[in-house]
Amino acid sequence: MAKRFWLMKSEPEVYSIDDLQRDGSTAWTGVRNFKARNNMCAMSVGDEVLFYHSNADPSCVAGIARVARTAYPDPTQFDKKSEYYDRKSDPDDPTWELVDVAFVAKAKTPVSLADVKADAELGEMELVRYGRLSVQSVTKEEFDRVKQKAGLR
Repeated sequence: MAKRFWLMKSEPEVYSIDDLQRDGSTAWTGVRNFKARNNMCAMSVGDEVLFYHSNADPSCVAGIARVARTAYPDPTQFDKKSEYYDRKSDPDDPTWELVDVAFVAKAKTPVSLADVKADAELGEMELVRYGRLSVQSVTKEEFDRVKQKAGLR
């Protein structure tokens, strides 16, 4: 199967590229949007990810990660103490999935949303067209262009 490319958003005060660099890898918990979940279910080990800091000043691509484990049930949906608890989720038929991602690199130059919007080659990115979606597909060309802008050839 061909490698695919993605963009995953996290608020840096919740979990940043620095946290991922420190931890090496993490489970991407808490996604509660069906399209974002379905995107994670489509991921394969080795797929590459633009790690995006959302609700930041500025919001930006802060680094690169790689899918380290394919989708499996998100345990936070069953944890009554979790802010991501979903009382409707059934352990025998879980609603929410997650993937594990591993650190690859931190951007030498963070690529802001304004930088993306100003680049004609990136005008069709889901980030521009569907800004609020937390897990998005990215074309290889978009991934390579953002990676170049981030100083990560």
